[in-house]
Amino acid sequence: MPLTPEVLAVNREVVTRLGSFDISFEPDEEPWFAIDGIDKPQQIAGDGAGGAFVLLPSEHVLYVSSEGRAGIIANGFEAFVQLVVARPYWLDILKFSAGGDLAEMRRAAIALEATLDDEDEVNEARKEIRSALDLPEPDDPVGALYEAVAASDAIVRATDGSPFTTLFNRFSIDNNPMLRDAAA
Repeated sequence: MPLTPEVLAVNREVVTRLGSFDISFEPDEEPWFAIDGIDKPQQIAGDGAGGAFVLLPSEHVLYVSSEGRAGIIANGFEAFVQLVVARPYWLDILKFSAGGDLAEMRRAAIALEATLDDEDEVNEARKEIRSALDLPEPDDPVGALYEAVAASDAIVRATDGSPFTTLFNRFSIDNNPMLRDAAA
């Protein structure tokens, strides 16, 4: 059976474990953004920074940040959960993508993995979630994230009508001494 928000919702233990990766499957009632061509966005989750995850009619998962950035991050709900489990710091990978450079994103992922605070706890959560959902580890989560964001064609707008910008940010891990040292 394919993984859907409804299938996930019945597994409260996994939902709780995913919460340790800063994903809450109790979305806001009222969206604070609009998506061109979609009347009622289906928000499936949120994060601690006020961002929203939306399941589009195409089955792609869109992330809308509270800071005016948006883009498709996964080609389906299962791919979204795989991304969150494999790279819980996926948003930081985009932050340190040097404007959408895949090689820089890979460097960021290595540095971010090396600087995890509770590596053993994260790995245990990954193992439990994958086992409970019979979820394979993705072959290339950073590459899949890059491709999804690069191909993102959803236009998200603030309540004043201004469009959100891409999730790719201009920073590099070289801008952050801790990450630069971890990648060395």
